[in-house]
Amino acid sequence: MGKTTRKVHVKDLVIGGGAPVSVQSMCATRTQDVEATLRQVKSLEDAGADLVRIAVDNPKDVECLAQIRKQTKARLVVDLQENFRLAEIVAPHVDKLRYNPGHLHHLDKNKPIEEKVAWLAGIAQKHGNAIRVGVNCGSVAPAFLEKYPGDHVKAIVECAAWHCGLL
Repeated sequence: MGKTTRKVHVKDLVIGGGAPVSVQSMCATRTQDVEATLRQVKSLEDAGADLVRIAVDNPKDVECLAQIRKQTKARLVVDLQENFRLAEIVAPHVDKLRYNPGHLHHLDKNKPIEEKVAWLAGIAQKHGNAIRVGVNCGSVAPAFLEKYPGDHVKAIVECAAWHCGLL
């Protein structure tokens, strides 16, 4: 028997809480290539993707994402990559924000992580965005790598759980 989870809404899609499994995939295009990215968004939708993730690294990517949003009704997820500060200008154009805990350490190093996560949560709330904590091998918060030396899996799980707790 699986663990009961709560429902999370991404636009009109329900994830968790007994809802059917959702499929998400990511565009492999440069976001600034608007036409190629739109083709991939359509292709992913046609293949059954419920959510389509697009990466942004800089303000020019955000401008292009805004153009993409105007041309598709797809449920879009932004991957904030290493620049979480773009969340404020990207949130109006997407349905879900994804941040990597390990990447929060690169910018505004004097601000506590808790403050950065609270800021992201506030942006998401203001714009009706869901949030995904995207922890993978390359984006574990350094404190968890130090706490669990030699056990990368434990570091990933504990990092994700801590961030979920913050949210």
